[in-house]
Amino acid sequence: MTRRSRRSLPAVCVSLLLLGVCVLVAVCAIQLALGETPLVSYSAVAGTLHETSWAAREVLIFGAVVAAVGLLLVLVSVVPGRARTAPLDERTSISRRGLRNAVRAAARVDGVESASVRVARSRVKASVRTRRTNTDGMADVVRESVQQRLSEIALARTPRVVVRVKASRGAS
Repeated sequence: MTRRSRRSLPAVCVSLLLLGVCVLVAVCAIQLALGETPLVSYSAVAGTLHETSWAAREVLIFGAVVAAVGLLLVLVSVVPGRARTAPLDERTSISRRGLRNAVRAAARVDGVESASVRVARSRVKASVRTRRTNTDGMADVVRESVQQRLSEIALARTPRVVVRVKASRGAS
């Protein structure tokens, strides 16, 4: 089971735009019902729209902008979002953050001062920092520890493990 990110930002933008238009129409309708001068005059808007032809440049530009925004919103809703979880089997999954934390803990073997991990769909990148001047074999030890932790977690697809070892400048 793979959970994907929600498309909440486009939905919020469209809903706020529609809410603003609805509030404007409601305010104008209430002002007309009370016999006051409306915020936006219906007759002025209707007169301007009636005088404008379909071939006018403003109408074409507005139509193109609305069509482009509509197409963008359709594409955003159709294209899948980033996976927020890594599947273990058909029904269970682990969050990417949880997987990253588990791998980072496994990367902190003897001699590793700090570790940072990036989890992608097919690759796990671990960067470890050590104070040792001789880093021969440390990448292999970290890779082995990370691969062991990944096998314990039992992901549906086992990612490739890439390890980079950096020696601190103050290593002595």
